[in-house]
Amino acid sequence: MLVNAMPHLVRGVTGRAFQTPSAKPPGKGLLSSMVHGPWGFASLLAAWWLVERVGDFDPRSAVDAGAFGLGMLMALAGLAWSFGRLHGGNAPTEWSGTP
Repeated sequence: MLVNAMPHLVRGVTGRAFQTPSAKPPGKGLLSSMVHGPWGFASLLAAWWLVERVGDFDPRSAVDAGAFGLGMLMALAGLAWSFGRLHGGNAPTEWSGTP
């Protein structure tokens, strides 16, 4: 949830459309930047709730912090691969100067 919040918050703040599961087709269609601010904020709240309220997470525990970090890394890799297919990031060509 925490990793998922980042791209939506960035797209909301920068005013750019982005994919969401609720767009058509799901996961590929674009929704406006006005959707992404609340979507990202909801993801942050869900992440906080999951970390703080579900289970017994101790940030001072190496095992807990390692599991949290590994989960974030796996989510980052999965999202990068998934969205890279849509935006050409898995096989980049020369940079054109425009995002």
